[in-house]
Amino acid sequence: MLKYSAYAESTTEGRTAASDSEIQVMKQFSRVISVAILFVAFASVAEAQDPVDDDVISVDTSIVRLNVGVVNPSGSPVTNLSRNDFKLFEDGVEQEIVRFEPVAAPFSLVMILDMSGSTLSFRQTIRTSAIRFLDALAATDRVAIVEFYDKVNVLNDFTTDREKLIHSITVANGRGKTQLYKSLDTALEKLSKEGSRRKAVIVLTDGVDTDVRNLDREVLGRVAEDKMAGFIEPENSSALNQVLRKASNQGVTIYPLALPTGDPAKLVDPSPIQVAMYSAARERLDILASRTGGMLNTINRLEEMGRLYAQVAGDIRSLYTIEYQPGNEKKDGKWREIKVELAQPELIPRTRPGYFAN
Repeated sequence: MLKYSAYAESTTEGRTAASDSEIQVMKQFSRVISVAILFVAFASVAEAQDPVDDDVISVDTSIVRLNVGVVNPSGSPVTNLSRNDFKLFEDGVEQEIVRFEPVAAPFSLVMILDMSGSTLSFRQTIRTSAIRFLDALAATDRVAIVEFYDKVNVLNDFTTDREKLIHSITVANGRGKTQLYKSLDTALEKLSKEGSRRKAVIVLTDGVDTDVRNLDREVLGRVAEDKMAGFIEPENSSALNQVLRKASNQGVTIYPLALPTGDPAKLVDPSPIQVAMYSAARERLDILASRTGGMLNTINRLEEMGRLYAQVAGDIRSLYTIEYQPGNEKKDGKWREIKVELAQPELIPRTRPGYFAN
């Protein structure tokens, strides 16, 4: 009995030890399975929360994009051309066109409204005119609206919903300083997320950015009054050049609508320093337009605002978009001159004159 009992006890202990070992193994296996299940579940949730936006396409920054307008000798837009009608040259060397979009292709547009103190007396004219601009766009054009004064506010992100856009225009408001270049920077940041879509900015402003004007005043303060005219070199503004660089990288065309409140010729009994500052501000608007392939539209009378807004919309809707991969891939910071030629030599192309290879 003692022998049996010892054997039985030994056997029981062996089974108990084996059972404990099996339990530990099963627990570890369960943990592994649980972790695997959690990993799969997490991956599924993450995928569900981060859907792929088919409209957003990464853009090769070495590609050069041009928006090109074409008119006949009488100035009327020509909108029925094809890729084969265009030839592109950079520094005199023909480039291969890698992408071509006709005038009907949709745009992503940012409309910037100056809500600084200088526009308080004609806000209703601004709203009516801006809505007229929307009416002249294609239904597939996506529009974001930005206002600026002391602050820069995005009133709505890109949308084709006209009711939402009209609401944003209606509620635009503010007073105080003019943050023009910060608003342009915000617009270009928004456009950078629009992938390969065609892009443009329409900015209503007097052009007199508060921070840039203060820098101009500081420079002119060290100059005699009879030397002030033409002393400022508008193209050397760091704020301006930052905007131009970002616009160039994306192929964004900028259309300034210049309000009469910023016209140096309309100042009442101005001092030499005022004329110099306002002249430099107006020249920078012209540089913004010409360097990006747009046009500066000068509003001489407020009654013209609606017509000019519609005119800009028509110009945008008559642009072709061309992309090419430069044969010269050096990033040496030098200017690259761009020239567009057409199969019909009597037609007149308009685009940006070139870019700096940064």
